[in-house]
Amino acid sequence: MTGQKGKVYLVGAGPGNMAYLTVKAYNLLKNAQVLVYDALVDEELLQLVPPDCLQLQMGKRGGKPSTPQRDINQLLVKHCRQGKQVIRLKSGDPLIFGRCTAEIEALKAAGCDFEIVPGISSALAAPLLAGIPLTDPVMSRCFAVFTAHEPDTLDWDALSRIETLVILMGSRHLPEIVSQLLRYRRSPHTPVAIARWAGTNQQQIWTGTLETIVEQTDGELLSPIVIIIGEVVELRRYLQFNK
Repeated sequence: MTGQKGKVYLVGAGPGNMAYLTVKAYNLLKNAQVLVYDALVDEELLQLVPPDCLQLQMGKRGGKPSTPQRDINQLLVKHCRQGKQVIRLKSGDPLIFGRCTAEIEALKAAGCDFEIVPGISSALAAPLLAGIPLTDPVMSRCFAVFTAHEPDTLDWDALSRIETLVILMGSRHLPEIVSQLLRYRRSPHTPVAIARWAGTNQQQIWTGTLETIVEQTDGELLSPIVIIIGEVVELRRYLQFNK
C-alpha cells in the first residue's frame, strides 16, 4: 500500500479524435498511473499518458474477445486500493451504453473513491459530423437513441413511429433493423445514413433509403457504425462539411 489515496475516474473518450476529448479528460490522462481502456478507444489517446503508466486493454468490442466484467471490476478495485490514480477510459460517454453500473457498484462496495467524467457520445457526434441535424422544426421534433445489440428485445412498433432514429451497435443486424421498420409501416423511401468510425481519420459515410441501404453496404466492413434513419438525413446535402 502507498500513502496516496487511490481514485478511479470513469472517463468518456468521445468519438475518437483527440480534438473532441474534454479538457478534464485530457488532464486526467496526462497524470494517469493506471489506464484501463476498451478496444474502441483511439490509440492516439494512449500517447497522452505518462511513460510509466500501466496500460491494460480490456477489449469490449462487439463480436471480439473481451475481458469478463467481473475481472475488470476487480482490477479497478485492486489498483485503487494500491493508492493509484486509475483512468477507466470508455469510448463515447461512459453512461451511454458504457456498462458502468457494475463497475460503480464494485467500487462502492469496496469503499473506493470514484468520479464520472462525461464524454461526447457517438450517438450525437456521428450525425453532426456527417452534416445531419437530429432535430428540425418540421422534419424531426424528437429523436430516439438505442442499441440494436439485441434487436428481438426492442419495441419496433413504437420505434417505427419516431421521426428520427439513431442506432448504435447495429452493424451485424442492419438487415433485421430494416426488415422490422418496414414491417411496422415505415416507408421504404425513408432516408438512411451510416457513419463508420465517425470523428476519426477513417470516417466513412453511406447514404440511401430503407429500400436500398442493405444492398449498398453489402460486403462492406460496417463496424463500428452509427445508423441514422429519418427525413433529416436529406438535409446532409445542404449542411455537410465532412465528405
